[in-house]
Formats: sequence, structure tokens, C-alpha cells
Amino acid sequence: MIEQFIVLIAALIANTFSALAGGGAGLIQFPVLLFLGLPFSIALATHKVASVALGIGASVRYFKEDLVQRKFALFMLMVGLPAVILGSFAAIEIPDVFAKVALGLLTMSLGMYSIFQTQLGQTYAPQHRDKSGFITGGLLLFLIGFLNGSIASGTGLFATILLVKWFGMDYKRAVAYTLVVVGLFWNGVGGVTLAIISQVKWAWIPALLLGSFVGGYLGAHLAILKGNLWIKRGYEIVTILVGLNLLF
Repeated sequence: MIEQFIVLIAALIANTFSALAGGGAGLIQFPVLLFLGLPFSIALATHKVASVALGIGASVRYFKEDLVQRKFALFMLMVGLPAVILGSFAAIEIPDVFAKVALGLLTMSLGMYSIFQTQLGQTYAPQHRDKSGFITGGLLLFLIGFLNGSIASGTGLFATILLVKWFGMDYKRAVAYTLVVVGLFWNGVGGVTLAIISQVKWAWIPALLLGSFVGGYLGAHLAILKGNLWIKRGYEIVTILVGLNLLF
């Protein structure tokens, strides 16, 4: 019962912040699973399966606001899902020490960049929606999808900043796409893939799903209620914390 309570609270806190900032649920949830004694691959698979509930909870709230365009979401799915599957297979083969250091430094740099770009993501100004823009953005999304399948923490944050910087979205729209497409579909496919090729701690899944769903809804509600500036600040805090977590 104590383990179930710890898992529930960790999932609730992690996914509330993740839904507000557009990623980073693994900052708290994944280390807690490791702390409770799960091996890396089992903890990763368990985390990915549970993260689907974050996307469901956030989607329930965001669909009320009509922020997600189906064609653009389909583009993200077509580009990202094959990469997620490839990354999931790589997760059990590739040593992760050097990858985590590099990813940690890069994640922290995203947060610092957002801090110094005071107007970043505050207005909606679509750009790079031509053929070459979608090709470049698609390649970057493919890379993020691969990382999503193979690394537990922070890849949603990469998707969020890409949508803001390259495609000209404001933070509110970018987070909506990240939570619906990445949180629900990318994590769903990654979770299924890892569940097939690895193991899942199924006894903890109900508590994780409940905490992830409620946290996803609450975080999305806060993001919609507070607006772009709050989301930007949340993004900056979470990216720096995720980067430190990956490094240390």
C-alpha cells in the first residue's frame, strides 16, 4: 500500500507539471520507479505505458478548446510513430550514460534559450508551412520521436520548443499538440512496443494511470487558464530540472 501511494503521488505531481510545461513527466515519475527497485528497462516500459493516461487526461481538456488541427496532428503522427518504434528497440540495446549527459545539456540549453527569448511563444504566428518547411520540421520530429522511444525524460519538451520555434506556434498550442500527439499516441505506441519486448510492472499500473490521468487534466486546465506566460515559465523550470536530472 505504501508503494502504491508513493507511485500515485509521484504520477500526479509529475504529470501535472508535465501537462503545464509540455513534457518532463519522467523528471519525477521515472526516477521514483527506479528508486523503488525496478531495473532500467522495466521502469522505462512501465513509465511509457502509464504516460498514455497523461495524454488522455490532457486531451479531454484540450479538445474542449479546439486548439489541435487534425491535419497537422496527422503529420506529427506519420513522422513520429515509426521513429518511436525504432527508438523503443534501441532503448534495450544502447548504453545510455553518454546519451543522458548530452541530452541533459541540450535540455537545459532549451530552458536557458527560452528564458533569454522573452517573447518566445507568446503569440501565434504560423511559419514554415510550405513543402521545405514540413520536410525540415518532419526530420526534426523524427529525431525527437526516436528519442521518445529510447529515453524516459524530456522528449516532449523538445517537441514543444520545435513547434514554437520552427512552426511559429504559441506555447498554449504547442503544448496542446505535444500532449495530444506525443503524450497519447507516441507514448502509446512506445509503451506497447516496450511491453512486447520488455517487461512491465503491471501491479503499479492502476495507480500510475490514475495519477497520470488526473495530473494531465489538471495541468492542461492550468495551462489554458493561466496562458502563454505561465506555460513559458513552467517550460523553463521543467527543462532545467530535467537536464539536471539527466546529468546527475
